Amino acid sequence: MSELSVMIIGGGIGGLCLAQGLRQAGVAVTVHERGKARTDWLQGYRIHINPAGSHALRTCLPAANWQTFLRTVSVDDGGFAFTTEQLTDLVRFTAEEITPTGGPDERHYGVSRIGLREVLLAGMDDAVRLGEEFTHYETTTDGRVTATFADGSTATADVLIGADGANSRVRRQLLPHARRINTGIVAIAGKHRLDGAALPRALTHDTNLVIPKRSGSLFTAVWHPDRRFTAPPQDAPEDFLLSYSMPFVLWGYSDAAAALPDGVESLSGADLQRLALDRTIGWAPALRDLIAGSDPHTVNALRIRSATPVDAWQTGPVTLIGDAIHNMTPMAGIGANTALRDAELLCHRLAEVAAGRSALLPALRDYERQMLGYGFAAVKQSLRNARQAGSGNRVGRAAFRAMMRTVGAVPPIRRRMAAQLGR
Repeated sequence: MSELSVMIIGGGIGGLCLAQGLRQAGVAVTVHERGKARTDWLQGYRIHINPAGSHALRTCLPAANWQTFLRTVSVDDGGFAFTTEQLTDLVRFTAEEITPTGGPDERHYGVSRIGLREVLLAGMDDAVRLGEEFTHYETTTDGRVTATFADGSTATADVLIGADGANSRVRRQLLPHARRINTGIVAIAGKHRLDGAALPRALTHDTNLVIPKRSGSLFTAVWHPDRRFTAPPQDAPEDFLLSYSMPFVLWGYSDAAAALPDGVESLSGADLQRLALDRTIGWAPALRDLIAGSDPHTVNALRIRSATPVDAWQTGPVTLIGDAIHNMTPMAGIGANTALRDAELLCHRLAEVAAGRSALLPALRDYERQMLGYGFAAVKQSLRNARQAGSGNRVGRAAFRAMMRTVGAVPPIRRRMAAQLGR
């Protein structure tokens, strides 16, 4: 096995999964994260892990971490539905229709971002360097890469991987022409506690996409933790915003920015709650109860952006994964899974280099070729969904709703769509 050193800029989901996989393969790796503490970059919402993401985690994580992951996912395997604003089903798929009958690494999971981050950090204390804010890199005369950090310190490795998110500084230097666009869509999201909540089963067990006659849409998803493993200590009261031991429903209302007040992102949680209620007047009482009953502390707004396609570049010892290259809208639920797919693929290619079965640049070139293909296909899909959410075209919405009813009524079409949801 040849010596190979890798440094990863950014301690997000993709970067940490890659680091775990490289350590498993015996590759020297360090993660340089600008946050000064593990809690500096916590995020409190639930994310969806699909079979591709599950497989990547199973492949890259040590066995103990994988088992911890399985203990920290939502214990309710609900279905997925498209509904009207009256919560009338257009089509509702059961979990059995969507989920393959394979092993644990071929399933869908709901997982807390915080819980997943902790799983990915476990056992990595000696590899994660906190408080190191990347500024730029330089390639050395022997083909290696030196990264410089804000405090003037440096680090050198054979490969530098930008996993530093949508505002990636590594991407800015490597691909200065790469752009992100404002989609013109704003999402308002919040969390409703489930303990004692009087909500219908459709909202407390299934994922739903509400398609009203007019503009906007509402997404709901459920978090049911296994409290045998996630219950906090009695002397440690939880912040519901960051909690992953309390059951909740996550909701997100999305609409065209032009339909919302200027400066919507700066509104308080309570004001955003009122705004979402104003936009959903006449909707099913249960949907409005979901919004109204949420903790205002958990409600925020985000202007949705998306990467534009990037052509292949000349491969060198610097590359990118996850949001650093193919940042996408949350409207397809595949951003984290695409980053995990990147991590698994790049881990395999670098492990081949370390084992002497491949040269470095051809391995990186093959990774970039595949990643750009599936990564920007995912970007395109999520951008299309975002634009549909903000469209006020009532004819188009009526056609979509009719199509979903047809899907539910015709078994072969229903099976095909369920299979697509299960990917």
